[in-house]
Amino acid sequence: MVIRPDILPDERQLAVIAAQLGRAPRGIEALAATDGEGTPLVLRMAPIVDDAPFPTLYWLSDERLKIELSRIEAAGVIKTLEARLKEDPEFLAAYHQSHEDYVATRWNTMSEAQRAEVERRGYDDVLRRRGIGGIANWDQVRCLHTQYAHHLCGHNVIGQWVDAEYGVIDLLP
Repeated sequence: MVIRPDILPDERQLAVIAAQLGRAPRGIEALAATDGEGTPLVLRMAPIVDDAPFPTLYWLSDERLKIELSRIEAAGVIKTLEARLKEDPEFLAAYHQSHEDYVATRWNTMSEAQRAEVERRGYDDVLRRRGIGGIANWDQVRCLHTQYAHHLCGHNVIGQWVDAEYGVIDLLP
């Protein structure tokens, strides 16, 4: 079961996130998704971290999911997906819609102060045009981890396909 709490992590969850990442977390705005036991799955990140635009809105933190998605990626699935994007105009249109959802959500989750800072620094073009995981070419798939993180928090056709083909969601309690 996936829960979308959109809340700040508590002390226990921060400790779990530090263990998941192998370092102290920085730039976390909220827990974007947890499993049924409250374990962080996806973090919603600040638009600017360490004085630079952060490339992704959603950061997949759960080790179970990262391992499984890495295994699927290693099997060559990204090439399969990119071939389908070239051959299937409806799938490509759905994928573009996923990017549009991502960009709109990233902009809309920013506070007015964050949007002003993004614009002041000249990052607004990047954060309004770059899609899932910061990708510029919306006809390519960069990484299943960012796609799947977005799937757990929004509308992502690649993540839906991964679940339909591989049942990754079934790993969660």
